[in-house]
Amino acid sequence: MVLVMRWIRLIAATWVLAGGVAAARGVSPLPDAALTPGAINPAVREATIDATICRRGWTRTVRPPVSYTEPLKKAQIRRYGYADSRPWKYEEDHLIPLALGGSPSSPANLWPQPHLGRGQWGSFAKDRLEARMARLVCAHRLGLDEARRMIARDWISAYRRFIGNRPNNARLHGRGAGYHGGYRPYDHWHHWHHWHRRDW
Repeated sequence: MVLVMRWIRLIAATWVLAGGVAAARGVSPLPDAALTPGAINPAVREATIDATICRRGWTRTVRPPVSYTEPLKKAQIRRYGYADSRPWKYEEDHLIPLALGGSPSSPANLWPQPHLGRGQWGSFAKDRLEARMARLVCAHRLGLDEARRMIARDWISAYRRFIGNRPNNARLHGRGAGYHGGYRPYDHWHHWHHWHRRDW
């Protein structure tokens, strides 16, 4: 854990040296591609999906602990230059989700995604997309590499393709909210709520 914390501090220091903290700005529903290009888990390939992402409970085995993601989220909020720096306003999101074989711990695949309100392109809308795309991949109706490219490039466009033009940004609750292969998109909420236990 000490080594992990040193690594996070090193990343934050490198960002500052590279260009300083960005000027305060409003939030965007899409990540900055220069800061968060996405990264994959090399253990997850088309040939291994049945033993990895499509196996019940698998994503829990690779999800990083809050003790790692929370300090990283705070550092990335500073790097993104969000005017509102309160951590509970954001989910430390895997751009390429674990359910599609995204890297669990690479800072290139993690970013402080704004929750935003109902009817907006916020974190809970992306959770719905992740669940839908994971189901399609595991049903062999969507290629893994294609799914990764689409969600990393522009998850809103992918949402419009697979779900609809109007975002449903309500929190997901229960097994009926898109459970597949052990992946519960609403795990993000429980993960976040464990630390903050307050409304945003």
